[in-house]
Amino acid sequence: MSDHDDFAFEPIKGLPERLPAGEEILWQGKPNWMALARESLLLNWVIGYFLLLALWRFGVTYDTLPLDRAINGTVPFLVLGLLAAGLIMLIAWIQARVTVYTITNARVVLRIGAALTLSLNLPFTKIEAASLDQRKRGTGTIALQTTDKTKISYLVLWPHMRPWKMNPAQPALRCIDDAQSVARLLADAADARLSQPQIERQPLGDAVAAE
Repeated sequence: MSDHDDFAFEPIKGLPERLPAGEEILWQGKPNWMALARESLLLNWVIGYFLLLALWRFGVTYDTLPLDRAINGTVPFLVLGLLAAGLIMLIAWIQARVTVYTITNARVVLRIGAALTLSLNLPFTKIEAASLDQRKRGTGTIALQTTDKTKISYLVLWPHMRPWKMNPAQPALRCIDDAQSVARLLADAADARLSQPQIERQPLGDAVAAE
C-alpha cells in the first residue's frame, strides 16, 4: 500500500487553513464506514432484496425442476446481491476514508467529498440547533440546523446530511462512533463560545461624541 497522502496539502488535517490564535481542535473523527453502509447506503435493505429474489426464484421453480436445478437458478441472484453489497461497502469505506469532521472551540468543519473535496465551515454563531440520532451499536448522527440563509445542496452534502431533510438540507456528522459523547462535547463548546461577550470595535472619536 502506498504511503502517499492525498491530503498532504492541508496545513492541519481536515482543515483548509491554520487555526487563528485562540482557536483549538477539541475533537476530530470520521464516519464508521460499516454504519454508513447500513444507514446511508441501505446495505441491509439491498441484501434483503436480493435474498427475497433468490427465495422467490426457488419457490417458483422447485415444483417443476429437480432440486439441484432449482437451487442453481437462485445462484445468479445471490451473486448479484454479493456484488451489490461489495460495491456499497467499498463506496462507504471510501467516503469514510476521505472524510474528516472537526469540532473546535469556535466552529464545526466538515471536510467531505470523494471525487470533489469540499470544506464546510460552520461557526457556532451560525448553528441554530443540533439533534442527535443515537443507534443501538453506539454510533449516531449529529445533524446541524443552521441560521445561514444560503441553501446547501442535498446532493453536494450526501451522505453527510440529515436523511430526508431537503428544504433546507442539514449538514451532519454522520454515523460517528461514541456519538453521545461527541454531542455533549459540541454542546458544551458551543455554550462556552456563545456565552462570551461580543465586543465591537468603535472609533474613539465616535464614543466621545456620543457622551
